[in-house]
Amino acid sequence: MAGPTVEFWQQHFEEQTIPWDRGGPSPQLMAWLPQIRAGRSILVPGCGSGWEVAELAKAGAVVTGIDYTPAAVAKARAMLEEKILLAEVVQADVLTWTPSRPVDAVYEQTCMCALHPDYWARYAEQLQGWLKPGGRLYAMWMQKARPGAAEGLIEGPPFHCDVNAMRALLPATLWDWPKPPYARTDHPSGSFELGVVLTRR
Repeated sequence: MAGPTVEFWQQHFEEQTIPWDRGGPSPQLMAWLPQIRAGRSILVPGCGSGWEVAELAKAGAVVTGIDYTPAAVAKARAMLEEKILLAEVVQADVLTWTPSRPVDAVYEQTCMCALHPDYWARYAEQLQGWLKPGGRLYAMWMQKARPGAAEGLIEGPPFHCDVNAMRALLPATLWDWPKPPYARTDHPSGSFELGVVLTRR
């Protein structure tokens, strides 16, 4: 398998070396929350510590967080219990897991950039399959270009989610793309994310 393994992520969570964790929900999610109506079903792949799962559940959404790292799943479930919030957190591989029925929305922030690019095409298929026609993909594309890219090196995680690459993976024949510029959110790691809301055709 190319890229980070379950053991890689498990060690990071066990040692609490998780620099990608803001210690709270993304500011861009908070800006999007008014668009996400109560009762709507939403998936959070690669949910990690569960900050966004908790915030969406608090807003009244029917939330399912997905992570294949046992320590992350345990941490997200503990947060929900502490905050007395109702949401499901499942331990599963996003490349093979399927919900019981298509959902209204997906909040994608940490999953694409954590997956080795060899798996991006498969993950893009999953995103389309998870969503109902007309469903929304609330995407945060990590911008983390590295010097080695000039020599063709694939470096990460996080892997750089170039917007042109995202458009190739999620083409306009299958998704409605808004016009740029896209909202920029600075990240504690020194990189930044571009927030884009796509609609599944």
